[in-house]
Amino acid sequence: MRTREERVRLAALLNFGFTLLELVGGLLTNSLALLADALHDLGDSIALFISWLAERKARKPADTRHTYGFYRLSLLSSIFAALVLIAGSLFILSEAIPRLFEPEPVLAEGVLALAVLGVVINGYGYVRLREGMSQNEKVLSWHLLEDALGWVALLVGSAAMTVWKLYIIDPLLTVGFTMLVLVGVVRNLGEVYDILLEGVPPHIDVEKVREVILSVEGVREVHDLHIWSLEGETDLLTAHIVLEEGYEGKREEVRREIKERLRELHIEHVTVEIEGRRCGEECPFRGGDSRGE
Repeated sequence: MRTREERVRLAALLNFGFTLLELVGGLLTNSLALLADALHDLGDSIALFISWLAERKARKPADTRHTYGFYRLSLLSSIFAALVLIAGSLFILSEAIPRLFEPEPVLAEGVLALAVLGVVINGYGYVRLREGMSQNEKVLSWHLLEDALGWVALLVGSAAMTVWKLYIIDPLLTVGFTMLVLVGVVRNLGEVYDILLEGVPPHIDVEKVREVILSVEGVREVHDLHIWSLEGETDLLTAHIVLEEGYEGKREEVRREIKERLRELHIEHVTVEIEGRRCGEECPFRGGDSRGE
């Protein structure tokens, strides 16, 4: 199986190569949809290459200044990719809307041939990136999926233009596809926002985590429970645990059991502080508490 860096690099190379083909094809066919998608793919290619570099940097080991390492560089690159898409989409809309009122002839047969190739290449890149789970790969795979779906629409539209000469389909497809891209980018930016605010990852149920911890023999209650993710893939947890009477001498056994059970919930990095008694309201950053009563 390819590494995360290799998946991003492959997607970048495929996307950039096809972008050049789109630019030539758009000029030859007079298709605004092709030219618009070429500009969009050019932005994707830039973002993909920067993401590839960020993935390489993220593999560097932690140091005394960056004790968590460089995993969140992938978040910065995903933000950059989103901004590139937003800027490109707004430019595309400014070019497409006038053509809704004054459609221009398009060499539909050429668009049809490129659309088939576009579905294959972008679909393959999407499948490769979906093998990963990092936020960066999710954002980039969404871009490629959007591209693949856009090419499917362009395939149908170019077939209609070939048969019925309805050239208004070209700007209609451009506007529709661009709006879909903007919706997807905003959604992914929301996910990045949650990660940067150290929100609970969407695939983790806090109440389920509490139940798992409380189910460990000797645990009386849990409080100051915090769960977050470094980059959308590596999940972390900290919690304060109060033991039942008689379990003071089994702290390490309890801690080990908690970590093993939480690992099954995809929480790899667990820090547990075990207390002989429950701290009061003065505990900082209280994340709620649960009693096993």
